[in-house]
Amino acid sequence: MDVLDDLLAGTKAHGGVFNLTIMDPPWALHIVDEAPLSLASLIRGSAWIVRDGAEPVRMAERDVAVLRGPGPYVVGDDPATAPQLRIHPGGRCEPLPGAPVDYSARLAVRTHGGRPEGAAMVVSGTYQLQGDVSRRLLSALPPVLVVPAADVAGHVMDLVLGEIQNDQPGQQSVLDRWLDLALITTLRAWFARPESRAPGWYRAQGDPVVGLALRLLHEDPAHPWTVAELAGRAGVSRATFSRRFTALVGEGPMAYLTGWRITLAADLLRTTDDTVEAIARRVGYTNAFTLSVAFKRVRGISPTTHRHPPAT
Repeated sequence: MDVLDDLLAGTKAHGGVFNLTIMDPPWALHIVDEAPLSLASLIRGSAWIVRDGAEPVRMAERDVAVLRGPGPYVVGDDPATAPQLRIHPGGRCEPLPGAPVDYSARLAVRTHGGRPEGAAMVVSGTYQLQGDVSRRLLSALPPVLVVPAADVAGHVMDLVLGEIQNDQPGQQSVLDRWLDLALITTLRAWFARPESRAPGWYRAQGDPVVGLALRLLHEDPAHPWTVAELAGRAGVSRATFSRRFTALVGEGPMAYLTGWRITLAADLLRTTDDTVEAIARRVGYTNAFTLSVAFKRVRGISPTTHRHPPAT
């Protein structure tokens, strides 16, 4: 298992919210759904994505955008166009002044906007992510990224259009799996682009020494790894291995392993009823005490406080 696989394993859609919006110029949507992660593509037309504090980003037809939440943003035909529709949590659509005639009842389920033949057609899906594994992935992404249509492998964006316009048994599961596939192919294409400034752990996966070590750490984080063993598995000296790992990943191998173990423990503390002792052994610590010491050093709080945060 590589690092991206491991991070995406904690980022699976469950009950994702999907919308198809059809508009004519001038058009704009104000997105306030608070989703931690959203994916959108233009089936027809072009658009701009506008977020406070950032330069507008243009999308061409069939480009794919990934947006890191939960802050609001506007998608429209021009950065200056005032929104006519506001999308709330759960996909609820609120008409604003200047909204088009609502054709949604005649269009299809999960569909908003004006006439079916409108010049712009935007399809979107949102995740409701939870857990530290997901946050580690989110921290590697800019607030807005756009991947050109030519770089998105296959016809993954075409798969959703027919599905989203019908109400068939099992549709939510089909759409959730589509969202996962679309996200994976888009992120892979994005990280391969020079402007992505891909995180060190992603770039390092292609290195024969460090990439092997990362796979070993993620396949079995509970193993009592040492620098010597990792270097031996990679076929280089300890000094060479440590220098190469730190240069490519941005931190030493044991620091990386500690951070990953604490991330896994943090998720388990929030998503299971396992004891701290059991979680400690599951992620590579000998007992609850050693996990607690490491957890507090990295996170500044105890595992118990992380599991049961004080009321605010």
